Amino acid sequence: MMTDLPGPVLWQRLDLPGHDAAMVEALEGGAAIEGMAVFADGEPTALAYRVVCDDAWRTLSADVRGRRGARRLELAIRRSSDGTWTLNGKPCPAVAGCVDVDLNFSPCTNLLPLRRLDLGVGAAAEVRAAWLQWPEARLLPLRQTYRRRAADELEYTADVPGEPFAAVLRAPPRGWVLEYGGLWRAL
Repeated sequence: MMTDLPGPVLWQRLDLPGHDAAMVEALEGGAAIEGMAVFADGEPTALAYRVVCDDAWRTLSADVRGRRGARRLELAIRRSSDGTWTLNGKPCPAVAGCVDVDLNFSPCTNLLPLRRLDLGVGAAAEVRAAWLQWPEARLLPLRQTYRRRAADELEYTADVPGEPFAAVLRAPPRGWVLEYGGLWRAL
């Protein structure tokens, strides 16, 4: 069983009205992140999510259920042991080889690479994530770079299609992101 897991967290969204609450649960051979994001991005949105990872913090699955306005959503994301991904049973070859899922609507999935990489001050690493683009609900590859510049601070970049993203993240080693640029803040 995993130990030293971070406690529950509640984030406030800063760019739009909204909140996200998440917790980590130890599982036999891994962990699960469970949460609920409620926000307004043109339409009222409420999404419950569960991301399961193995004991090396590699994504095994992610399920997202909820609503965006009147539209009901049920997304089942799976990563096989050979690195292939599916979304609702359909292959997603563009994200083959990615290790992490990144839920675009929540800061919760940054925990996966932060736990796995466990970067010391001055260290940096690049990862490729299967990015759940929101609200389109499709998986795209996303190259991300994390560089720890202080014990509780990282520089983060992501090659978001059409608009590269950079932010300073405040996050203790192996813990939740507590501040995410101008987008999220833990309460």
